[in-house]
Amino acid sequence: MDYVILKLSSSRIYTHPAIKLPYKEKDIEKKYFTIGEVSAMFKVAPSLIRFWETEFDIFKPQKNRRGNRQFTKEDIENFRMIYNLVKERGYTLQGAKEMLKVDRHKSKDKMDLLDSLQKVRDFLVDLKKQME
Repeated sequence: MDYVILKLSSSRIYTHPAIKLPYKEKDIEKKYFTIGEVSAMFKVAPSLIRFWETEFDIFKPQKNRRGNRQFTKEDIENFRMIYNLVKERGYTLQGAKEMLKVDRHKSKDKMDLLDSLQKVRDFLVDLKKQME
């Protein structure tokens, strides 16, 4: 619910839920993520991310002036593909490299399909809990 701030006196600020804001505030979307944030997303050590960066050509995050890695959403998506192949599907590093060279789009499509199915499953589990 949006609240409008009403200032009625110099020392107190009141809000009222019945008064709607004429605009909706924009959600701030992050452009860059740190290595710590990426490692937390995937529950892996930062050293694994640095290692895969040296092993895979498709995964090259930018570095700022201080040398800190800055991961974009595309970098995270590439890491996600590598993670899926190596950690979830059991490919060796060499096998994952070959899979990404030969049929990168097919791997991405399969991964997207699995994510969609997981979201549907989560929705159905939540729906079942609500009905109980």
